Amino acid sequence: MDTTINIIGAGIGGLTTAIALEQKGFKTRIFEQAETIKPIGSGIILANNAMQVYTKLGFNKIIEEKGNPISSINITKPNLKPLSKANLTFFEKKYNTKNSAIHRGTLQQILIDQLKTSEIVLNHKLKDITKNKNAYQLNFENDKTYNASIIIGADGINSVVRSSIFPKNSIRYANQICWRGVTTYNLPNTLKNELNEAWGKNERFGFVQISENKVYWYALKSFAKHKNELEHNNIKNYFTSYTEVIKDLIDKTPVKTINTAEITDLKPTSNWYKNKICLLGDAAHATTPNMGQGAGQAIEDALVIAECLSKYETSKAFETFQKLRLPKAHKVVKTSWTIGKLAHQSNPVIIALRNSMLKLTHSFMNRKNYEKIFQLETA
Repeated sequence: MDTTINIIGAGIGGLTTAIALEQKGFKTRIFEQAETIKPIGSGIILANNAMQVYTKLGFNKIIEEKGNPISSINITKPNLKPLSKANLTFFEKKYNTKNSAIHRGTLQQILIDQLKTSEIVLNHKLKDITKNKNAYQLNFENDKTYNASIIIGADGINSVVRSSIFPKNSIRYANQICWRGVTTYNLPNTLKNELNEAWGKNERFGFVQISENKVYWYALKSFAKHKNELEHNNIKNYFTSYTEVIKDLIDKTPVKTINTAEITDLKPTSNWYKNKICLLGDAAHATTPNMGQGAGQAIEDALVIAECLSKYETSKAFETFQKLRLPKAHKVVKTSWTIGKLAHQSNPVIIALRNSMLKLTHSFMNRKNYEKIFQLETA
């Protein structure tokens, strides 16, 4: 029987999984729906938990060299006056690795370069999975088919793998639009190693340096009924009360390069695997981006699933993987959803209470919360 592990999706989670499996001696094959892999996308923040995984896999230094270290995460008022500051230097010393902000396309190319034997099959969008007498058949929209004995679904929130084994699942809509951009900009030195997220009324704006004079920013705004009521051409109009740095970042970003997406997540589900098919990353536990942990949780999945498959037969490995990873991943999903609601309050009284609460959050509590996020599970 062919023991190749078939991974659906060549995103951050799928590629990291292939690397981790290769290092355990497995043969992998990745199917990707895109015709080519181009350095597109916006920025990504790799928190300490993700960087610990890449340290274990042996190439964290490459990411640190091509990205930008982040030692503080701040929630601020629109004028950048801090409401809450999380100093991450404690964790940098504890785990001997830094939080890094990097262009998503740059990270994707670093991951591809780490692959030694894995085949990436492009232009293959999965249509469905059927059971055959040996194992499974992968059916693609280009009419190609492949036999597969083991399948890992790393194909995102709209996972075809998930709908093939668990047709009943629910995507939740936050009624928020997110714009993401990358622009050439020289941040003040005081801001170059920080992630700042400014909270206002029904909207917020975050930005972080990802390489020399390159800044990744994201902006979110609530909409009442129809998402098309918010146009990316009008982003600056939504942030007129914000600091000049934020308005400059919007001004200096070509409109055609700004990515627009609706904020969604996957309602937590208790099943991530069935027989020899398993989900990971957004396919299993898609989260809103409010904690910067979407990629981080997928990267953690990659390490744990490789460890489990190296120790147990396939079904037992997937069962153990789910048992180890589900509690933390679901905690992130639930907490992130709550933060998103808290950040987009419109009532002035509630906003004042929210801001007062954030100011009273001691650094010890921030450290305690980050400790739970940054600590890795092991098989």
